[in-house]
Amino acid sequence: MTTDSDLPQDSARPRGAEVIQAYLKTLDGSPGVYRMLDDQSRVLYVGKARNLKARVSNYARPTGHSRRIARMIADTASMMFLTTRTETEALLLEQNLIKQLKPKFNVLLRDDKSFPNIMLTTDHAFPQIRKHRGARTEKGAYYGPFASAGAVNRTLNQLQRVFLLRNCSDSMFEGRTRPCLLHQIRRCSAPCVGRISEEDYRATVADAQRFLSGKSTQMQEVLAEQMMAASEAMEFERAAALRDRIRALTQVQSVQGINPRGVAEADVIALHLEGGQACVQVFFIRANQNWGNKDFYPRVGDDVGPEEVMEAFLGQFYDTKEPPRLLLLSHEIENPDLMTEALSDKLGRKVEIAVPLRGEKAELVEGAARNARESLARRMSETATQAKLLRGLADAFGLDTVPQRIEVYDNSHIMGTNAVGAMIVAGPEGFLKSQYRKFNIRGDDLTPGDDFGMMKEVLTRRFTRLLKEDPEREKGLWPDLLLIDGGAGQVSAVAEIMREQGVEDIPMVGVAKGIDRDAGKEEFHRIGERPFALRHNDPVLYFVQRLRDEAHRFAIGTHRAKRAKAQMANPLDEVPGVGASRKRALLAHFGSAKAVSRANFADLRAVDGVSEALAERIYAFFHEKG
Repeated sequence: MTTDSDLPQDSARPRGAEVIQAYLKTLDGSPGVYRMLDDQSRVLYVGKARNLKARVSNYARPTGHSRRIARMIADTASMMFLTTRTETEALLLEQNLIKQLKPKFNVLLRDDKSFPNIMLTTDHAFPQIRKHRGARTEKGAYYGPFASAGAVNRTLNQLQRVFLLRNCSDSMFEGRTRPCLLHQIRRCSAPCVGRISEEDYRATVADAQRFLSGKSTQMQEVLAEQMMAASEAMEFERAAALRDRIRALTQVQSVQGINPRGVAEADVIALHLEGGQACVQVFFIRANQNWGNKDFYPRVGDDVGPEEVMEAFLGQFYDTKEPPRLLLLSHEIENPDLMTEALSDKLGRKVEIAVPLRGEKAELVEGAARNARESLARRMSETATQAKLLRGLADAFGLDTVPQRIEVYDNSHIMGTNAVGAMIVAGPEGFLKSQYRKFNIRGDDLTPGDDFGMMKEVLTRRFTRLLKEDPEREKGLWPDLLLIDGGAGQVSAVAEIMREQGVEDIPMVGVAKGIDRDAGKEEFHRIGERPFALRHNDPVLYFVQRLRDEAHRFAIGTHRAKRAKAQMANPLDEVPGVGASRKRALLAHFGSAKAVSRANFADLRAVDGVSEALAERIYAFFHEKG
């Protein structure tokens, strides 16, 4: 059971230790989570405690705190409490609240995307192998996580060379009448047209599963024996195919780099702190193979210790991810027993947390720590360069302050079709790709190719949402500078849109191609001022070009994805009640979606799995469409 405690709000009441002291009368020794708030009820800090009263009493002391904690106490105007049944429950709740509320004084993991996996489907006679990201809701065997989409794609490419498994969708598989290009280049065994039996295909699927489970050495020995037997039997084509599979397996293992023999499944996590910044490097070891690594840069203070950073990282990182059986850390954490219990409960089996000092495991951690040091050094160098460019941008455009958030907008379409708007974001840490946004242009009254109308829709939607979600501009979501791809006309149009939204204090600059539309001759347009240009070798000019080109790249990519999706759309996907299995049955029966749309009621009813009611629905859908 959880309860909230809060003192009456009073703007005249002082802040700091005196306020915290007043809460002690309302607390007991229960475990729970506490929140410290400022005089505007913004959350400053979220913490957990085995004993709430004892923990809060530490903050009531006037001295003995680090600079960060002293500043936090001085800003505290009120507190909130949630009691929990156990300290483990408090730990999980604390990390969840930190991710939601992003308090100013907590260690915060800012990049928390899901990781891709390799998936082998299990609901088809000829299983498909493909990349999967997100919740594991589909039937299949999952292998991962991999550190990046690139790591998955490289492994999938090699697996296709070795095992010749299909990666096409079920609907494409059912509709094939001849092998596709992948079969021609020896990347698929063409089960869609019967070039391999179901039994033999299942055998290759089993081999792929053994490889992904870490039994590649044993499999190579079996393949070598089969190759020798085929050669002795003068089945040279089969022997050559087996030789190619062995070579491809060897290449997969070589590109994976570190392949520990004594560590079957682990996440290797190393931390490096320097100059008030942190880098955490995570290596994913699965099936005795290195499935890639990724670096993270949590927000930390200048007086935060490695134990606190590491524990906060683990809690937030595994909040939405399944932990492995073993975590190898570079630093101890504050509550190892508590974290072990929390992660074990989450996984449903024992999770071990270790800080190895010798042997292969220690070598793995040292390798991750070296990567963390080098990554942080590169980031700090890039951050210093970025800060210099932002200062130069402020000087060039006459801004009152150095921009911390720049938003760049662009549109993409072909003769008005599949129109999209794109917004990219940049700041002191470079491009903030998690903040990018795409806008499907919905305006039915727009003339095809009306760039002004598209920009109006994009900016209206963007700032209407901002005004709703962050009217006080306290969450860091508001831009300090808008860059628009275009000249004086676009800038004037954007200024009018912003006036309609009641937002007139955000500087905006139009970036227009200059003479002959050559890069390097850009002209910059601002409201009420003459256009101007920068020196052709000015670093700020190159910086603006990179911003504009990134917006253009993102807009073009979004447009192409939308266009490809529209081209690949199957009309059967829009029919209510027609799922994947019935769609396969209809395509197998009629050969194409167009043939389904032309079929009469009796023919539709003859398809296995299609009831009379569904046949009527399908017929009515295409009759009304036609």
